[in-house]
Amino acid sequence: MTENSGFQKTDWNGDGGEHWVTNQTQLDAMMAVFGQAAIKAAAPAEGEKVLDVGCGAGTTSFDLAARVGKGGHVLGVDISKALIDRARALAPKDIPARFELADASSFDLPQGAFDILFSCFGVMFFDNPTAAFAHMRRGLKPGGRVAFVCWRAMAENDWVRVPMTAITDILPAMAPPGPETPGPFSFSDQGRVTCILTGAGFTDVTFVPFDASIIFGSGETRDAAIDDAVKMTLTVGPLARTLVDQPDNVRIRVWAAVRAAYVQRASDRSVALNGATWIVTARNEAGL
Repeated sequence: MTENSGFQKTDWNGDGGEHWVTNQTQLDAMMAVFGQAAIKAAAPAEGEKVLDVGCGAGTTSFDLAARVGKGGHVLGVDISKALIDRARALAPKDIPARFELADASSFDLPQGAFDILFSCFGVMFFDNPTAAFAHMRRGLKPGGRVAFVCWRAMAENDWVRVPMTAITDILPAMAPPGPETPGPFSFSDQGRVTCILTGAGFTDVTFVPFDASIIFGSGETRDAAIDDAVKMTLTVGPLARTLVDQPDNVRIRVWAAVRAAYVQRASDRSVALNGATWIVTARNEAGL
């Protein structure tokens, strides 16, 4: 569920998008609590128009459409053809929503058409985020509002910290990305995000921390749940990308190391890992 040119566009129209579609039901369930928190902050009302950036397979768009009703409308955009196709296939009949394969940072948005600019983990990947938000702001009405959820720092997010720490003796540690490098954690710094949004013309930027447990794996037994969690970790996300082109013997060692780490986190039928996010809101007070 991302918006960006370059690497992200290639990945989400390749293995990244296909893996997400394959595991879409489980992944959307893992992210649902964060999307609902962002929707609550957005407070969509009957009859409003919403732009859902990085809509993925449409889960948040469906929820938003249910809230704005037939008098409103939701436009979901994503750079992944596989996910847009999935959203269109899953969309309930007569839902007030449509889906476009597009990069929100350059898509020809109708000027002043939307009440809300919304995103669930879809805005951290823009090559030039200030320009992207300035472009998207043109699609907002004067007084329109922004609400999105993004990850806080990697060190606060056990879903990535735990497995990446487990493999430090197997694979060399990745160099930390630069503070302005697009990526899952590039919006973790409040100061940077505030500068991006105010630079794009938004006002009243606020941050509310929101933490929740992510069920990374489940099963009929504890062992099955642990195996499910390891499989998910090695299929999508930062660790999966780290393992690209690694030989089988390395993958076997990584599987064992991550599994050992998850044993410490498992309950009878699930493995839960903490997710730490910001719920960010802002306004388009100045208008167009």
